[in-house]
Amino acid sequence: MPVPILLITGFLGAGKTTVVNHLLAQAQGRRIAAVVNDFGAINIDAELIMGASDGVTSLSNGCICCSLEGDLLRTLAALLRREPRPELIVIETSGVADPADIVRNLMDPVISREALLETVLCVVDATTPPVTLNDDALLRSQLRAADLVALSKVDLVDAAACTELRAAIRALRPAAVMVDAINGEVPTALLFSPDLDHVPLQREVRARAPVADRFETLSWASERPLSLPLFQSAIGRLAPRLARAKGLFETVEQPGRLMVFQLASGRATLAPGGLPAPGVPRARIVFIAELGVLSRAEIDRIMQRCVEVQVK
Repeated sequence: MPVPILLITGFLGAGKTTVVNHLLAQAQGRRIAAVVNDFGAINIDAELIMGASDGVTSLSNGCICCSLEGDLLRTLAALLRREPRPELIVIETSGVADPADIVRNLMDPVISREALLETVLCVVDATTPPVTLNDDALLRSQLRAADLVALSKVDLVDAAACTELRAAIRALRPAAVMVDAINGEVPTALLFSPDLDHVPLQREVRARAPVADRFETLSWASERPLSLPLFQSAIGRLAPRLARAKGLFETVEQPGRLMVFQLASGRATLAPGGLPAPGVPRARIVFIAELGVLSRAEIDRIMQRCVEVQVK
């Protein structure tokens, strides 16, 4: 019996990792292997999921629809050789991945005999303006691949805006089931069929599209903790030019504890994290921006000010 695969797609900062964490937290004894692809040399998403599952495999510094395609297939082969085998495989793509290319690879008969693509879930940030669905080719491709659309951050918009966005999604992908995913909560019954003999969905396998680089990732790390006020000031300067940012860091104000930083749709959040791991830099931040908008030198200059704190 092939192992079912759940493919989770969605734009930068939509809330994919939150959905994966919720799914792993509700595993109820199932053996779930999670493959996490982050668009950067530092895989922050994989680290945020590590606490929920021992079966997390990280694919970093690329996108699994293109440069890491071979790594994904090798990773699946390795997962299927595990004893005992996983009962479910969850693949979280990077926010810049076109799922059409990944679906095409997973539909290969050699792969599907052992691991069958069961569900494609697209996570959509409810604060997304409906007009963006028509203007952004990548977001449209992510939605058109979806069997299930989960609206995240619905608490940040009013009912009228949510209704308008749902209508726009429905016009683009009428066959998809749509649910609200508050705090990443998507009913597991919608993600994996309990019927082992069910007939898999018929999927359109599109020809490989030419890959056009649109985003770049710039990673920054420090062996010293950050001043929280200076960090907030630095992010305020960088935010208007960022598509996404995320990271883990210690602060001068609370040494020995990690803070989890997220920036999506222009909104920054900080939350308490776990304990720092030995031998790891005390601050690790990933910045994602449109090509040419930011330079590494500029990020280094701005972020270095966060650690220039006089010791008294």
